[in-house]
Amino acid sequence: MKRVGILLLTLILALSIVGCGQKEPASTEDKTQDEVTKIKETITVQVEEDWLPHYEKAAERVKEVYPEATIEFIVTGAFDHLDVLDSTDVTNKDVADVFAIPADRIYGLAQNEALAAIDAETMAEDVGGFSNYEEGLGGNFKIEDDYLAFPMNIETLIIFGNKANAESKGLDITKTIEFIDLGTEDMLIPVFDAWFGVAVTNSAEIELLGKDDAGNLFSDLTSDFSELPKEKQEVFEALFNYWKAHDEAKTSLWDKDAAWGYMDTAFSSGGSAALRLEGPWSTGSLSNLANDGKDLEILPINNVTINGRPLAHWKGGWGLSINSRVEDNKEKMQLGQKFIEEVVNPKYAVEFFKATGKILENVPLTEYENSDLSETDKIVIGAVIESYEDAPARPLFIEWGSVWDTWENAILSWPNTKPATAEDAYKEIKASFDAMMQNF
Repeated sequence: MKRVGILLLTLILALSIVGCGQKEPASTEDKTQDEVTKIKETITVQVEEDWLPHYEKAAERVKEVYPEATIEFIVTGAFDHLDVLDSTDVTNKDVADVFAIPADRIYGLAQNEALAAIDAETMAEDVGGFSNYEEGLGGNFKIEDDYLAFPMNIETLIIFGNKANAESKGLDITKTIEFIDLGTEDMLIPVFDAWFGVAVTNSAEIELLGKDDAGNLFSDLTSDFSELPKEKQEVFEALFNYWKAHDEAKTSLWDKDAAWGYMDTAFSSGGSAALRLEGPWSTGSLSNLANDGKDLEILPINNVTINGRPLAHWKGGWGLSINSRVEDNKEKMQLGQKFIEEVVNPKYAVEFFKATGKILENVPLTEYENSDLSETDKIVIGAVIESYEDAPARPLFIEWGSVWDTWENAILSWPNTKPATAEDAYKEIKASFDAMMQNF
């Protein structure tokens, strides 16, 4: 009887194994390594021309794992690529399967269902180096329960100095500098552009547009001037005085078209400006202006204060996403995720920076400092990391997009309205933000 029982049990197990074999094929994640390497899919990848050498090497490493896969490149700028996506849809062949996006575009792209959900937590484990993925840039790419991009780089504004110009003005720019104590042209900030203007407003935690705990939108700039806390009033007094000085000096800083050329001329060695607020991507061009780098000084953003409170930009950044059209193709998804992992592989962080100027969130500063990067690059990276650590989170909800024009139109109205006081100047801002809030 025992022998019969054993035979019956063996037969049942055999039948169950056969039954399992008749189920749907296992997902890519469940396949053995031998099966995964047989992926024969093709993916397209958006890449900027300067990034191409790094991306090509990343593709070679992916091909070592998936030798029968194909990775094709669409060489185009990240914003140009997004323009194509915005004007067409995800099925357009000119829209890549894998592409870069700035963090602030995540909500709009998610709303348009353009992005595939990726297994970001597993990817973070594969890549390594994240102290807390969810609380870092990775969490900014999570919409509800889905991760829609993987961190590509961190970015924030920093301070560039021209040592020769500073010396001619008697300024020691290596020490903490108070903005309101500077001369008219000592430091250049194109405050009409909210990208730069928020570095000033963030110093006093002014919320241009925020969401409360209940999800309701609000803006500090719909309050009357008298209702603002003292530190916020002082910011607008400083902005008003800054505009008034430039208006009287007849500079082009309040001309959104001419401002950039004016700032380049003023920042050049022998010019009138000692300091300039800019992004690390401008290091090359500003170095050329500063006597081929001989006069260039690079500082974290908090080296400048306004009314004693440090300037602070945002925790900005970019991510790599996968086109939603491939979401149902498990092998393309696997191939796309593997390619993203190799692009941002910390082992090649220095090469990534050399090719793209991008700084990985999950790589310590010492990794860059101990590399063969130039001293200028190392200083830039250090300044970005320090500035990023002290920066507030960037607002990512879609409604914030209305702030750009609202702020710009208000600030640029001053040369026409000629406000006599800071309170009068603020009224122009309040009127613009009152109108904006009525649209929500």
